Amino acid sequence: MAKEDYYETLGVNRDASEEDLKKAYRKKAIQYHPDKNAGNKQAEEMFKKVSEAYEVLKDADKRAAYDRYGHAAFAQGGTGPRGPGGPAGGFHDPFDIFREVFGGGGGGSGSIFEEFFGGGGGGGGGGDGAREGADLRYDIEIALEDAARGVEKEISFRKLAACGHCHGSGAEPGSKRVPCPTCRGAGQVTTSRGFFTVRQVCPACHGNGTRVEKPCRECRGEGRINQTAKLNVRVPPGVDTGSKLRSAGNGEAGMGGGPAGDLYIVIHVKDHEIFERQGDDLFCEIPVKFTLAALGGTIEVPTLSGKASLKIPAGTQTGTTFRLKSRGMPGLRSGQPGDQLVRVQVEVPTHLTADQRKKLEDFALASGDADEPVGRTFFEKAKKFF
Repeated sequence: MAKEDYYETLGVNRDASEEDLKKAYRKKAIQYHPDKNAGNKQAEEMFKKVSEAYEVLKDADKRAAYDRYGHAAFAQGGTGPRGPGGPAGGFHDPFDIFREVFGGGGGGSGSIFEEFFGGGGGGGGGGDGAREGADLRYDIEIALEDAARGVEKEISFRKLAACGHCHGSGAEPGSKRVPCPTCRGAGQVTTSRGFFTVRQVCPACHGNGTRVEKPCRECRGEGRINQTAKLNVRVPPGVDTGSKLRSAGNGEAGMGGGPAGDLYIVIHVKDHEIFERQGDDLFCEIPVKFTLAALGGTIEVPTLSGKASLKIPAGTQTGTTFRLKSRGMPGLRSGQPGDQLVRVQVEVPTHLTADQRKKLEDFALASGDADEPVGRTFFEKAKKFF
């Protein structure tokens, strides 16, 4: 079975920065850590996979080799280079990677996890309770014209922000944190159920191991308050429905002084009354009078940047498509604009005067249309189907 792509394993783009990789790893590692998923073999396997993916992608040389050769760069007998971390020495213990990212000492894999969440593996007080804030999502709808030119929008949203009175600590200024009386600073409580002993996160301090001596009167010890935030968002030219913009640090405030999450703005481009988008190309249908289609001429067609002249050759048929180079959407990453495709719909007159009808009949006689129906060859070919 083919191994999953390392970028997909971590849930990041191929151009993800070092900070993006670390942040993605932290979330996945916590989600799948064996101490949080006791007995879950699938979660344990995912923990190993995200550790392996992060170990490769965080190293510039290994990442370059992986981008070029894929998993073959680290496979025995593969075509790629086998540098450190490859088959010569194998990948590191996933718990070593976890310890490297989250810090902390101790020997066992579980102790690192407990220290991160403020628990005690057998003797010690909990941490300071610092936890990263949650990411937020904001959906914004823009017109096709704004998607083509780029636009700046002011958005307003509710989020948990750091309390200004206690600066996010949750403690009234002048007070301090003290060991939690429920778990006695361990961050966990132990209960016995028959032959089994179960350890759970302390419900009083939520695993911090400490509590504030005097809770902040503004946020009641939470360290965060719900408030409305405003932000100016610059939408670049070329975005499409589903495009995401990341605003670092504008998510929810962290707990206990932890870093804030990010805000992700998801773009939705409204349907246009004339144009239909196909990638970076624009498509539209233009009605053309049958006399112009027959005789040829020039018409003006709308584009997102104004009017453009389009030459219609004599004898143009309904459904003929013309291309206006570089009149489509700007390329979001390439910078190269797409084209505009114009499909012609020949309009047949529905109301004729007696004089106009007479002239058309004379034309039909002169061209032989009255004697030989248009498309006769087609109908002859189609006889075998009837």
